[in-house]
Amino acid sequence: MLFQCELGKHTPEHVLSTFLRAQKADPEVLSFARELFEGTLADIPSLDRLIGDQAANWRLERMAAVDRNLLRLALYELLHHPETPPAVVIDEALEIARRFSGDESVEFVNGVLDGIRKSLAVAKQEE
Repeated sequence: MLFQCELGKHTPEHVLSTFLRAQKADPEVLSFARELFEGTLADIPSLDRLIGDQAANWRLERMAAVDRNLLRLALYELLHHPETPPAVVIDEALEIARRFSGDESVEFVNGVLDGIRKSLAVAKQEE
């Protein structure tokens, strides 16, 4: 949905109505997907700063759109859904990268997310 919103230049409402309408998932799953989508969209500036800090040699505009949006989504979940173990969030992101991107993207996404995960863990310990 993030990819469709960004590259298709569609409104979030349009993306939600067209994407979720076609899904045959449990209402709880659809609600979670909607929350992740809307939360990620609302938090893009701060997510992009964290991603940019971790991927110091990559400008977000130069990243593949799939990778950029996948990083945003996974990072949003890492930050706002502590009930989901970080390893699960990262593994799911890697599966999506394998399916919709390339082998190099899998390594890139893993490196960025794992680096952010480690820095978040250090920050939490310092609190």
